[in-house]
Amino acid sequence: MTEITDDFMRQMISRTRNYCAVILKAGPNRNQPGVEKIIWEHGRRNFALRAEGLLSIVCPVSDGSDLSGVGIFSVDIDAVKLIMDGDPAVKEGVFVYEIHACRSFPGDSLPE
Repeated sequence: MTEITDDFMRQMISRTRNYCAVILKAGPNRNQPGVEKIIWEHGRRNFALRAEGLLSIVCPVSDGSDLSGVGIFSVDIDAVKLIMDGDPAVKEGVFVYEIHACRSFPGDSLPE
């Protein structure tokens, strides 16, 4: 395993910036008839948010649990709240969400 020094850690930590993590969970209307169309539009909106550089990481979860997805936004909590409150699946009660302020390293990404 690569050795990581204290100096390296301090240097790297100084480069972090603020992000917001959104935890998306099944809402009270998740199993209602016709929900697939609402979720499709939710997904379309996520693609638009990615294209605009607001939503950096999108991770849908389909393991049968109440967890529906995780997203990392590159804007502040107030902006994320506005974005999420306008989401069609949130508005319809298909999903509910939590927002958490977090820090990470600019340029981090998932491997291809």
